[in-house]
Amino acid sequence: MSWEPSERAVNIPPFIVMDVLERAQHLEREGRSIIHMEVGEPDFDTPECIRSAAERAIRDGETHYTHSLGLLELRETICEHYHNRHGVSVDPGRIIFASLLEAGDEVLMTDPHYACYPNFVSFLGGRPVFTRVLSQDGYQIDLRDMVQRLGPKTKALLINSPANPTGAVMPAQTMEKVAALGPPVISDEIYHGLVYSGVDHSILEFNQDAFVLNGFSKLFAMTGWRLGYVIVPERFVRAMQKVQQNFFISAGAFVQRAGIAALTEAREDVEKMVRIYDDRRRMLLKGLKEVGFRIPVDPEGAFYVLVDARHLGEDSYRLAFDILEKAGVAVTPGIDFGSAAEGHLRFSYTNSRENLEEGVRRLKHYVQEAVNGQL
Repeated sequence: MSWEPSERAVNIPPFIVMDVLERAQHLEREGRSIIHMEVGEPDFDTPECIRSAAERAIRDGETHYTHSLGLLELRETICEHYHNRHGVSVDPGRIIFASLLEAGDEVLMTDPHYACYPNFVSFLGGRPVFTRVLSQDGYQIDLRDMVQRLGPKTKALLINSPANPTGAVMPAQTMEKVAALGPPVISDEIYHGLVYSGVDHSILEFNQDAFVLNGFSKLFAMTGWRLGYVIVPERFVRAMQKVQQNFFISAGAFVQRAGIAALTEAREDVEKMVRIYDDRRRMLLKGLKEVGFRIPVDPEGAFYVLVDARHLGEDSYRLAFDILEKAGVAVTPGIDFGSAAEGHLRFSYTNSRENLEEGVRRLKHYVQEAVNGQL
């Protein structure tokens, strides 16, 4: 009997940024110099205090299963973190949001959005519905438009602040109004702490009956550790725990020890990384504007700049790969983040200042040749 992939799996759109990365890596193997500005992966090593905690845990034999919800000490540390940072008291509930959806249910999210959001919803049998966030509004949610798109099948509202790909940070008053709309709110807070102006608020400040997605990859430079969590309403804990038990059993014990160290010992390391990101952000904004890209609103958080590149072409996919092949600069096409970002490019500043400056120089040459009709 032959095995065939499911229709859902076959029809999932590609994660284009990974296609760009893999092509860039292929060019590097051929000897090309590539400046990576496509992936949102911190270029810093995981702080020493976190690595040491993991090494100690391995030496101490913490290489076995833990409770499916995670180490109690880690869950308590996460709760303490949210209490200290946002003034909220939460009970730990962790895992994924699959148990929210049934076939035909709708999840309302922004456009632009993180590329995988609609794919998650579609794979689970749900239907993504979009509300556009516009550059002239600072990429902030238009509450009137969001309300108009609510319907009887709306099962959840999915928000992300600080946002990928725009770098926008949602004001407290907007988040409070979103929290009061009615449907459960799923708040992706993975970029919390990466803020350069303003304040990053948690949805839990305004509604305890919400779902928070967070983890250690971005703020603590721990992408390879694969450690994340969900804070969920109490009534969902058992259902989601059963999903965790069946699919993952538990996160690695020594990795969870590293998570505790991240939250309790890595503050100075994080503050240093954020200062460096901010310096790169300012430099890259200045350089991209001088190259000729239009940036309607400066990003306030995360580590991305979304630029309007329609003067070079409306097809961002073609443009991104053309820049990669001819200029040796890897960037992400806007179409990866939804139709509202078509004609745009996303630049990540998770690279050294020296490399970013070289990337800007290459882009300047590329744009000059494009304008002169030499490309």
